[in-house]
Amino acid sequence: MNATIDLMRAHRSIRKFSDRAVDEATLETIIAAAQCAATSHFVQAYTVIQVRDAAKRKAIAQLAGPQAWVEKAPVFLVFCADLSRLETACDMHAATMQTGWAEQFVTATVDAALLAQNVLLAAESLGMGGVFIGGIRNDPQTVCNLLEIPDQAYPVFGMCLGWPAHDPPPKPRLPVKAVLVTDRYPENHDRQCLEAYDRVTNHYYLHRNSNLRDETWTAQMAEFNSRIIRPHMKAFLEKKGFFLK
Repeated sequence: MNATIDLMRAHRSIRKFSDRAVDEATLETIIAAAQCAATSHFVQAYTVIQVRDAAKRKAIAQLAGPQAWVEKAPVFLVFCADLSRLETACDMHAATMQTGWAEQFVTATVDAALLAQNVLLAAESLGMGGVFIGGIRNDPQTVCNLLEIPDQAYPVFGMCLGWPAHDPPPKPRLPVKAVLVTDRYPENHDRQCLEAYDRVTNHYYLHRNSNLRDETWTAQMAEFNSRIIRPHMKAFLEKKGFFLK
């Protein structure tokens, strides 16, 4: 349809990178472009930490999976939802910041996610690739300790960036009619639509160029959502000053 939509539809996760470095000017250009994302009330409630230290990278790679690409990628970023800068702004005007509200948690997390999606899209527009690393939430307190992340900020996810050294096919997404509805939430989700999508995803998993397996989307979701994932997150967020009231 146009170059931007074609680029978005071509997205795939890149976990193998060439040795080509990403220079600091290119990274700063990507971040500056990404900052043009929408931000609730203009709060810009995010901080991005570029992790260069090899020991810190190794520790994060291990707790995240292990995920070797965290160590090997030319660039590894940690995206933090961050309200601590706003405390400074309040201090500058002798105001007392209200903290611990669920809405602030949502605002900061959404801001960080919007920024990060723009980062990856900008990088892909330059021919780079990357992958989100949600596995840093396996042990977010250790990540905070390693990167000295203060209260009123928390690591939402990481991201590897670099120049691709493999070419995996894009994963087929749910059909638009499964996610776009009109005027009201659907009374029942269309099982026939999901069954058709299962056939598409099963074909993808059986015929992609690596890690072949006989699997469907609904079976994958049933297995994933029948487990309790990262039960420590609520206590961690409360300790960091989020989501108390």
